[in-house]
Amino acid sequence: MLLQMTIAFTSIVAIFIIERIDERKGMISIIPLVLIGIISIVYWRQAYSFVLLCTRPLYYWNLEVHSLIKVMDLSLLPHIVDGIRSFSPEIQFAPCIAIPLMAILLPPMYTHSTYWLWAAGFYLLAKVLEAADKVIYEWTHHIVSGHTLKHLSAAMVPVFLTLMLAKRSVDSERQSLLKTWRVSWTKYREGNSNVESYTISYSNVPVEEPQ
Repeated sequence: MLLQMTIAFTSIVAIFIIERIDERKGMISIIPLVLIGIISIVYWRQAYSFVLLCTRPLYYWNLEVHSLIKVMDLSLLPHIVDGIRSFSPEIQFAPCIAIPLMAILLPPMYTHSTYWLWAAGFYLLAKVLEAADKVIYEWTHHIVSGHTLKHLSAAMVPVFLTLMLAKRSVDSERQSLLKTWRVSWTKYREGNSNVESYTISYSNVPVEEPQ
Protein backbone atom coordinates (compact mmCIF):
# COMPACT_ATOMS: atom_id res chain seq x y z
CA MET A 1 0.00 0.00 0.00
CA LEU A 2 2.82 2.38 0.86
CA LEU A 3 4.48 1.88 -2.52
CA GLN A 4 1.24 2.51 -4.42
CA MET A 5 0.56 5.69 -2.45
CA THR A 6 4.06 7.00 -3.07
CA ILE A 7 3.83 6.34 -6.81
CA ALA A 8 0.46 8.12 -6.90
CA PHE A 9 1.78 11.18 -5.05
CA THR A 10 4.91 11.51 -7.17
CA SER A 11 2.80 11.13 -10.32
CA ILE A 12 0.53 13.97 -9.17
CA VAL A 13 3.58 16.21 -8.78
CA ALA A 14 4.66 15.25 -12.31
CA ILE A 15 1.17 16.11 -13.60
CA PHE A 16 1.48 19.52 -11.97
CA ILE A 17 4.78 20.08 -13.76
CA ILE A 18 3.18 19.08 -17.07
CA GLU A 19 0.21 21.42 -16.61
CA ARG A 20 1.97 24.43 -15.12
CA ILE A 21 5.61 24.43 -16.23
CA ASP A 22 6.36 22.39 -19.33
CA GLU A 23 4.95 19.18 -20.78
CA ARG A 24 8.32 17.74 -21.77
CA LYS A 25 9.90 18.49 -18.39
CA GLY A 26 6.92 16.95 -16.64
CA MET A 27 7.18 13.72 -18.63
CA ILE A 28 10.90 13.48 -17.91
CA SER A 29 10.40 14.15 -14.19
CA ILE A 30 8.12 11.13 -13.68
CA ILE A 31 10.99 8.61 -13.58
CA PRO A 32 13.25 10.45 -11.06
CA LEU A 33 10.28 11.33 -8.85
CA VAL A 34 9.14 7.70 -8.67
CA LEU A 35 12.72 6.56 -7.99
CA ILE A 36 13.04 9.06 -5.15
CA GLY A 37 9.80 7.73 -3.68
CA ILE A 38 10.96 4.11 -3.88
CA ILE A 39 14.35 4.96 -2.34
CA SER A 40 12.65 6.77 0.54
CA ILE A 41 10.47 3.72 1.22
CA VAL A 42 13.49 1.39 1.22
CA TYR A 43 15.37 3.73 3.57
CA TRP A 44 12.38 3.98 5.91
CA ARG A 45 11.87 0.21 5.98
CA GLN A 46 15.54 -0.41 6.73
CA ALA A 47 15.52 2.10 9.59
CA TYR A 48 12.30 0.63 10.95
CA SER A 49 13.67 -2.93 10.79
CA PHE A 50 16.86 -1.87 12.56
CA VAL A 51 14.95 -0.24 15.41
CA LEU A 52 12.73 -3.31 15.78
CA LEU A 53 15.84 -5.48 15.92
CA CYS A 54 17.27 -3.28 18.66
CA THR A 55 14.12 -3.64 20.76
CA ARG A 56 14.07 -7.45 20.63
CA PRO A 57 15.07 -9.41 23.75
CA LEU A 58 18.77 -9.68 24.51
CA TYR A 59 19.07 -13.34 23.52
CA TYR A 60 18.22 -12.38 19.92
CA TRP A 61 21.11 -9.96 19.65
CA ASN A 62 24.38 -10.77 18.00
CA LEU A 63 27.73 -9.14 18.65
CA GLU A 64 27.59 -6.92 15.56
CA VAL A 65 24.25 -5.37 16.48
CA HIS A 66 25.29 -4.96 20.10
CA SER A 67 28.50 -3.18 19.10
CA LEU A 68 26.51 -0.74 16.97
CA ILE A 69 23.97 0.23 19.62
CA LYS A 70 25.93 -0.10 22.84
CA VAL A 71 26.33 3.68 22.94
CA MET A 72 22.58 4.27 22.46
CA ASP A 73 20.10 5.01 25.20
CA LEU A 74 17.96 1.87 25.02
CA SER A 75 15.18 3.47 27.04
CA LEU A 76 14.45 5.72 24.06
CA LEU A 77 14.02 2.90 21.55
CA PRO A 78 10.30 2.23 22.24
CA HIS A 79 9.58 5.91 21.64
CA ILE A 80 11.58 5.81 18.41
CA VAL A 81 9.53 2.82 17.24
CA ASP A 82 6.28 4.65 17.97
CA GLY A 83 7.55 7.67 16.07
CA ILE A 84 8.48 5.64 13.01
CA ARG A 85 5.11 3.89 13.09
CA SER A 86 3.29 7.20 13.27
CA PHE A 87 5.09 8.95 10.44
CA SER A 88 5.32 7.72 6.88
CA PRO A 89 8.30 8.48 4.67
CA GLU A 90 9.01 12.14 4.00
CA ILE A 91 8.05 11.70 0.35
CA GLN A 92 4.39 11.59 1.42
CA PHE A 93 4.69 15.02 3.04
CA ALA A 94 6.31 16.59 -0.02
CA PRO A 95 3.02 16.89 -1.98
CA CYS A 96 1.47 18.76 0.97
CA ILE A 97 4.03 21.51 0.37
CA ALA A 98 4.73 21.25 -3.36
CA ILE A 99 1.13 21.05 -4.63
CA PRO A 100 -0.26 24.11 -2.76
CA LEU A 101 2.80 26.20 -3.69
CA MET A 102 2.57 25.22 -7.36
CA ALA A 103 -1.20 25.76 -7.37
CA ILE A 104 -0.81 29.27 -5.93
CA LEU A 105 2.31 30.53 -7.71
CA LEU A 106 2.21 28.94 -11.18
CA PRO A 107 -0.38 29.81 -13.85
CA PRO A 108 -2.77 26.89 -14.48
CA MET A 109 -3.78 25.32 -17.76
CA TYR A 110 -7.30 24.64 -16.48
CA THR A 111 -9.83 26.38 -14.25
CA HIS A 112 -10.95 25.47 -10.69
CA SER A 113 -7.41 25.28 -9.29
CA THR A 114 -8.68 25.93 -5.78
CA TYR A 115 -9.81 22.31 -5.56
CA TRP A 116 -6.14 21.34 -5.42
CA LEU A 117 -5.78 23.38 -2.24
CA TRP A 118 -8.78 21.69 -0.65
CA ALA A 119 -7.41 18.25 -1.55
CA ALA A 120 -3.95 19.06 -0.19
CA GLY A 121 -5.48 20.49 2.98
CA PHE A 122 -7.49 17.35 3.71
CA TYR A 123 -4.47 15.16 3.02
CA LEU A 124 -2.36 17.21 5.42
CA LEU A 125 -5.14 16.91 8.00
CA ALA A 126 -5.11 13.14 7.48
CA LYS A 127 -1.38 12.98 8.25
CA VAL A 128 -1.86 15.05 11.40
CA LEU A 129 -4.69 12.78 12.56
CA GLU A 130 -2.52 9.74 11.91
CA ALA A 131 0.32 11.19 13.97
CA ALA A 132 -2.08 11.98 16.84
CA ASP A 133 -3.71 8.54 16.74
CA LYS A 134 -3.29 7.62 20.40
CA VAL A 135 -3.95 11.14 21.67
CA ILE A 136 -7.28 11.36 19.82
CA TYR A 137 -8.20 7.86 21.00
CA GLU A 138 -7.71 8.97 24.61
CA TRP A 139 -9.48 12.32 24.12
CA THR A 140 -12.57 10.60 22.72
CA HIS A 141 -12.60 8.06 25.61
CA HIS A 142 -11.77 5.16 23.26
CA ILE A 143 -14.68 5.93 20.93
CA VAL A 144 -12.75 6.84 17.78
CA SER A 145 -9.05 6.85 16.95
CA GLY A 146 -6.98 9.23 14.91
CA HIS A 147 -6.36 6.45 12.40
CA THR A 148 -10.09 6.20 11.73
CA LEU A 149 -10.44 9.95 11.25
CA LYS A 150 -7.38 9.87 9.03
CA HIS A 151 -9.14 7.57 6.55
CA LEU A 152 -12.25 9.76 6.56
CA SER A 153 -10.16 12.85 5.89
CA ALA A 154 -8.10 11.15 3.19
CA ALA A 155 -11.31 10.01 1.48
CA MET A 156 -12.14 13.66 0.79
CA VAL A 157 -9.07 14.04 -1.44
CA PRO A 158 -10.44 12.04 -4.42
CA VAL A 159 -13.82 13.73 -3.90
CA PHE A 160 -12.37 17.19 -4.50
CA LEU A 161 -10.17 15.98 -7.35
CA THR A 162 -13.19 14.36 -9.02
CA LEU A 163 -15.18 17.58 -8.70
CA MET A 164 -12.28 19.51 -10.18
CA LEU A 165 -12.00 17.18 -13.18
CA ALA A 166 -15.77 17.34 -13.74
CA LYS A 167 -15.98 21.13 -13.62
CA ARG A 168 -12.71 22.40 -15.04
CA SER A 169 -12.16 23.75 -18.52
CA VAL A 170 -9.24 25.25 -20.42
CA ASP A 171 -8.18 28.54 -18.86
CA SER A 172 -7.48 31.02 -21.65
CA GLU A 173 -6.08 33.67 -19.31
CA ARG A 174 -3.71 31.32 -17.43
CA GLN A 175 -3.60 33.50 -14.34
CA SER A 176 -2.14 32.13 -11.12
CA LEU A 177 -4.19 32.00 -7.95
CA LEU A 178 -1.83 34.47 -6.31
CA LYS A 179 -2.43 37.02 -9.06
CA THR A 180 -6.17 36.36 -8.95
CA TRP A 181 -6.23 36.95 -5.21
CA ARG A 182 -4.23 40.16 -5.61
CA VAL A 183 -6.63 41.49 -8.23
CA SER A 184 -9.63 40.59 -6.08
CA TRP A 185 -8.07 42.23 -3.02
CA THR A 186 -7.27 45.38 -5.01
CA LYS A 187 -10.84 45.61 -6.28
CA TYR A 188 -12.13 45.06 -2.76
CA ARG A 189 -9.99 47.87 -1.35
CA GLU A 190 -10.91 50.23 -4.17
CA GLY A 191 -14.58 49.43 -3.66
CA ASN A 192 -14.37 50.31 0.03
CA SER A 193 -12.40 53.51 -0.56
CA ASN A 194 -14.74 54.89 -3.22
CA VAL A 195 -17.69 55.88 -1.07
CA GLU A 196 -20.43 57.51 -3.04
CA SER A 197 -21.81 60.75 -1.67
CA TYR A 198 -25.26 62.09 -2.37
CA THR A 199 -26.54 65.66 -2.01
CA ILE A 200 -30.22 66.01 -1.27
CA SER A 201 -31.95 69.36 -1.62
CA TYR A 202 -35.39 70.18 -0.33
CA SER A 203 -37.79 72.81 -1.63
CA ASN A 204 -40.86 74.29 -0.02
CA VAL A 205 -44.06 73.40 -1.79
CA PRO A 206 -47.10 75.51 -0.94
CA VAL A 207 -50.02 73.52 0.28
CA GLU A 208 -53.50 74.73 -0.58
CA GLU A 209 -56.08 74.08 2.08
CA PRO A 210 -59.48 72.94 0.83
CA GLN A 211 -62.26 75.56 1.20
